[in-house]
Amino acid sequence: MVDAVKVGFVGLGNMGAGMAANLVEAGHDVAAYNRSQHKVAVLVQKGARAARTVAEASGGDVVITMLADDAAVEAVTFGVDGIIASLPSGATHVSSSTISVALAERLTDAHAAAGQRFVAAPVFGRPEAAAAAKLFVVAAGEPAAVQALSPVFDAIGQRTFVVGDDPKAASLVKLSGNFLIASVIESLGEAMALVEKAGVDKQEYVELLTSTLFNAPVYKTYGGLMAREEFEPAGFAATLGLKDVRLALAAGESLQVPLPVASLIRDRFLTLLANGGAHLDWSALGKVATWEAGGQKGGGSWGSGGGGVGGK
Repeated sequence: MVDAVKVGFVGLGNMGAGMAANLVEAGHDVAAYNRSQHKVAVLVQKGARAARTVAEASGGDVVITMLADDAAVEAVTFGVDGIIASLPSGATHVSSSTISVALAERLTDAHAAAGQRFVAAPVFGRPEAAAAAKLFVVAAGEPAAVQALSPVFDAIGQRTFVVGDDPKAASLVKLSGNFLIASVIESLGEAMALVEKAGVDKQEYVELLTSTLFNAPVYKTYGGLMAREEFEPAGFAATLGLKDVRLALAAGESLQVPLPVASLIRDRFLTLLANGGAHLDWSALGKVATWEAGGQKGGGSWGSGGGGVGGK
């Protein structure tokens, strides 16, 4: 049993709830904060402490944020009673959110000015992986700070990859990974639309692909979701997929790296959202090609098992 770390956890959404629960299970002292307090109550039943404010969650050795976007992270970090104002000197803010490179830079500088540490540690894995402590952690930050977080990362993931001393490196790697996943979803969706229109069973097709050419988790997970049309409830919403591709494009522009496929994926997400798919899992991106090929478009729902992009 490792020594317990006093951890604050901010954000108990699809990913954060499982991550925080695993920290409790590992024996860490967890103070949890979420805007919806009923999610905190569930975690308290497992042994966590309830934090009524962000400040209350920021009094320990580490505070982890797992939030939807830059705006949410900024709101809990820079406010009067936010993380920077409340975190003890020498303590560490760990951002597991998928945020922009620019915000990672801003957080690094702001925490350093306050005598605190900042580590970017976004994760790869869907909610079921978070619940099972099977995430892959991508960490970057001052080496001593990252090393001290090993017990925390071990509690939430199956492996930690340290990608540099500058936190923004982890944010960039995470964005690049999500761009690649979206690219797989799009290309797989186009291929499935092609064979399905010719009469090939799409579930059998995905089984063939993932047993031969593409025996990889991303193809198995998203290919299965797409073949079964399991787009609700969203494990990772289409709106967040669009957000991450936009952030990848912004990073590319800053570094003067053209990302033509990312530009295409952004527009494909916009097509999905414009046709009522904002609430769906981002794997629904792969259904756009079927719709454009004359597949189910009518009055059905985009939910499990059917319907086209438009509901009306």
